[in-house]
Amino acid sequence: MSFYLEANRLLIRPFRDSDLESFVAYRDDPEVARYQGWNTPFTIDQGREFIDKMKIAIPGTVGEWYQAAVELKNGGEMVGDVAFLLMKNDPRQAYLGYSFSRPHWGHGYALEAVGRLLEYLFDDLSLHQVVAETDVENIPSVRLLESIGFNLEAHHIESVWFKGAYSSEYHYALLCREWESL
Repeated sequence: MSFYLEANRLLIRPFRDSDLESFVAYRDDPEVARYQGWNTPFTIDQGREFIDKMKIAIPGTVGEWYQAAVELKNGGEMVGDVAFLLMKNDPRQAYLGYSFSRPHWGHGYALEAVGRLLEYLFDDLSLHQVVAETDVENIPSVRLLESIGFNLEAHHIESVWFKGAYSSEYHYALLCREWESL
């Protein structure tokens, strides 16, 4: 199954072998990895293994993350990725994820890509709710989620052991009916 979404300045598409260098470059950046579930150093072998897995992944498989590359329409540069996971206990709900290379922060690419992915999740997959969790210190992520219309539903204080310390998280959610009213 092909997965191609088009946004104003971006293409959201399956990973391919030619993404390896760009993908590893931002995954290996400690600032990009700071609030993410991977550690640095992030190696070429790890990148190759990840891309190989994503090349055969089927979007919308319940209980499995699907990550798609985000590419600039102008020039074809891969600048990040977006991801979703349909929940096993209720596949009409999904988790949302995203990461972008540091040189491309502050240009609105994450907002555009996440907005387009939400459009797909709500309009094409008819989801009821999409949720996202972010570290309370990840202010750009908090701003992004709130600017799109996510609602802060919970503040979990020092609830997660993450990268050697207890971390606090915000739990955000967006219902389909809220998305439709935006």
